[in-house]
Amino acid sequence: MASEAGAAAHHGPETPTDYIVHHLTNNSVGEGFWTFHLDTLFFSIVLGVLFAGVFYVAARRATAETPTGLQNFVEMMVEGIDKQVRETFHGTSALIAPLALTLFIWIFLMNFMDLVPVDGLPVAAAAMGVDYLKVVPTTDLNATFAMSLTVFGLIIFYSFKIKGWRGVANEFFLQPFGKWFLPANFLLKTIEEIAKPISLALRLFGNLYAGELIFILIALLTLGAGASIGTLPLFVTQVILGLVWAIFHILIITLQAFVFMMLTVVYLSLAHEGH
Repeated sequence: MASEAGAAAHHGPETPTDYIVHHLTNNSVGEGFWTFHLDTLFFSIVLGVLFAGVFYVAARRATAETPTGLQNFVEMMVEGIDKQVRETFHGTSALIAPLALTLFIWIFLMNFMDLVPVDGLPVAAAAMGVDYLKVVPTTDLNATFAMSLTVFGLIIFYSFKIKGWRGVANEFFLQPFGKWFLPANFLLKTIEEIAKPISLALRLFGNLYAGELIFILIALLTLGAGASIGTLPLFVTQVILGLVWAIFHILIITLQAFVFMMLTVVYLSLAHEGH
């Protein structure tokens, strides 16, 4: 969320354009296709390990006696997502429910980084000599596409595993208009399949990128403002706007994680079904 200390605390870019570009630039190494966004990789891995570690500890300490708050939370998440999967997924697979749980929690944690003050971690990183730092992995199109392409790979795998190559060929060439419209059937099915990973990636990226940009725009209210009585209204306005948007954004980050999870389950359910 917008930094309560104000954008004036940021000692880097001085103009609004520079400030925005600086906050939207990844810490990268390499060139061309082999460009790695180190900040995206770092926060994705750290949050993934945090999620796995917390759930592992909860599982190890689970008891039939009076459960702890952590155990209650983990059981609530597992049972809730398992219920959603049972209502949506019509096949039989031991992978789908754990996959859905992992996607929801992991994406939610990555989205939640958008609530960290805009200048908080970047300023701390600058003090250690790191010029650029984006702390929200899901505002990086590479991260959202990586997840969606992984889901797409599972869709292809299960389609061939469950339906066989004859069933897949039947869907691509004979549906929905029959054997007399093979090119049209193939074109429509190809577009339908390609749209799945693209829609997953762009929906998540677009919503979180827009949310991050709004936090940055709120932080611009005090860009270059000094600490004086005259600038106090700007600081107060910034804090109020940041707080209001943060509260609303909690709904967005939760909803986007849920939508990504549910669409994944739906797509994998379709991969298990025949016409």
